[in-house]
Amino acid sequence: MIAERDIMGGLAKGLQVIETFTADRPRQSISEVSNASGLDRATSRRCLLTLAHLGYANWDGKYFTLTPQVLRLGTACLATMPLPRVVQPLLDRLSEQIGESSSVSILDGDEIVYVARAARTKVMSIALMPGSRLPAHCSSMGRVMLAALPESEARARLEAMTLTALTPKTLTRVDAILAELASIRSQGFATIDQEVEPGLCSIAVPVLNSHGHTIAALNIGYSSTSATPGTATTEFLPALLKVQSELRPLLT
Repeated sequence: MIAERDIMGGLAKGLQVIETFTADRPRQSISEVSNASGLDRATSRRCLLTLAHLGYANWDGKYFTLTPQVLRLGTACLATMPLPRVVQPLLDRLSEQIGESSSVSILDGDEIVYVARAARTKVMSIALMPGSRLPAHCSSMGRVMLAALPESEARARLEAMTLTALTPKTLTRVDAILAELASIRSQGFATIDQEVEPGLCSIAVPVLNSHGHTIAALNIGYSSTSATPGTATTEFLPALLKVQSELRPLLT
């Protein structure tokens, strides 16, 4: 347990400010950042001006935007993680073999974070890359990792989440998602049919370490016009399971 006296408040507030910038809020004023972060206006202003001074933000006199320099923070994290280095060659081979995009992600709170990706055809309206995030409750990789948790913990997490409906097909009831998780535990894989975005389907399996613990998830994303969740288990699942088997002895 870290003592409160050892926490650097200024750094914590600066990170809060950075996290207010999202795809929906890429350009913000001081007041908007203050509202989004919960920090007072004066503190938000100092944090933003510091970020601008250090090159992590641009300021036009009213609005702030983050600069690509912020990516150094995420890149440094990914560079220290062995998982991306281990899985990337296998993802490249998998996507070349099946002609579809494949990814590996980890669970971070309510979201999944992409740590490696081999893109082939663009199915989503947004470009996914290492560092990209999607809600865990409606993504195939998110459900695989939630299913690996004890049922009581998975329920507690879901009940604490904001279960937003991204499409008309998105499951937003806790009991309905828990039923999906039970099926995933039984069958060993998850399929998603246009719950994240219309036209996008995916199938995912857990990434297991040498001890049999789920540490990440591996998926293939495909268009709803190229396959269905039913045919995906025939077309894509054997290739996913092969990669899963190859990765297991490599991950401690």
